[in-house]
Amino acid sequence: MVARVVARARLAFAAPIALATLLAGVAAPAASEAIAGGRWTPPQRLTWYWQLTGKIKTGQPVAVYDVDGFETSAAEVAALHGEGKRVICYLDAGTAEKFRPDYKDFPKSVLGRPDQGWPGERWLDIRQLSVLEPIMTARFEMCREKGFDAVEPDNIEGYANNTGFPLTAQEQLTYNEWIADEVHSLGMAVLQKNDGEQAGELQPYFDGVITEQCNQYRECADFDPYLAAGKPVLNAEYKLPTTKFCAADNAAGIMGARFNLALNGHRFEPCW
Repeated sequence: MVARVVARARLAFAAPIALATLLAGVAAPAASEAIAGGRWTPPQRLTWYWQLTGKIKTGQPVAVYDVDGFETSAAEVAALHGEGKRVICYLDAGTAEKFRPDYKDFPKSVLGRPDQGWPGERWLDIRQLSVLEPIMTARFEMCREKGFDAVEPDNIEGYANNTGFPLTAQEQLTYNEWIADEVHSLGMAVLQKNDGEQAGELQPYFDGVITEQCNQYRECADFDPYLAAGKPVLNAEYKLPTTKFCAADNAAGIMGARFNLALNGHRFEPCW
């Protein structure tokens, strides 16, 4: 549904120079930002805000917002652009949610076990590419039509979960790489979601990564290939206080922040 919980500091600056650096990171999308094939290329030091439910809290001092692709309107995306923000489109790519308007498009043959802890959500048989690709492409096109700059495809680690299907790591790579190529073909950036075990293979295809609780589960080093490539690693922690992970994230170059699990805007404690 909204966030994964699987094996899966507050602003304080010592000098005006540091404040100026932050403000530079949240200014209007800069002409100097790298562009690949006409699409946005996220910088490694990417300040970010994540909210998937509730009325979007605008005005956050960050460079990018990550919001729900179905629930966020084109007008809201445009308003965030007007604040100088880039905007990421959150979508499920490895599960189907009963409350989404396109749920009827998924035949029963691709619907697997429920995603534990998220009512109304079922894993997909990613081996059936001919069935899933047109549905996912339509979702990505919706993001493009609303003006999003990038896509966050969630639940792309089905092979490591009890999906009801005998998925392999290679089948997951095939599906994830197709997602990245398809989003890029539509002119948007795309960020890997979790799946640290395959980060080395997936890094060339994706423009960055969003991980959940990598400190709590001691998985942050899995995403070193992205850092080595100069791409952003955005880490969300839910349970650990910032005193327990911000120093490590900052030292590694990871953009960490603490959110509440509902991702409804009630908690946002960034490390930068």
